[in-house]
Amino acid sequence: MSQKKSPPTRYKMHVKTGDTIQVISGRDKGKVGEILKTLPKTSQVVVKGVNVRTKHVKPQQEGESGQIATFEAPIHSSKVMLYSTKEQVASRINYTFTEDGRKVRMLKKTGEIID
Repeated sequence: MSQKKSPPTRYKMHVKTGDTIQVISGRDKGKVGEILKTLPKTSQVVVKGVNVRTKHVKPQQEGESGQIATFEAPIHSSKVMLYSTKEQVASRINYTFTEDGRKVRMLKKTGEIID
């Protein structure tokens, strides 16, 4: 019998909260937004203005009316790419070291340092 392997405790993602990204596939392809939240266990991110869903909320109290709430649902981190606002281009990243020995993320296309 084969045993189920437990998933790793932490997943490594190429994006962080606050990064500006561009969606590279799916219904919202081409949209640019800021990451509001990262979900490392499922490798997903919540992006402002991307994958907007509506939810019908029932009234909580007597006499109160129901509402239709909109919210951003998470999308997979592989569908997003870091975006340079200066050059208006999406790029992959690589990790380099600064003169003072700090490890930083750098856009491959533009050479712009993110961190």
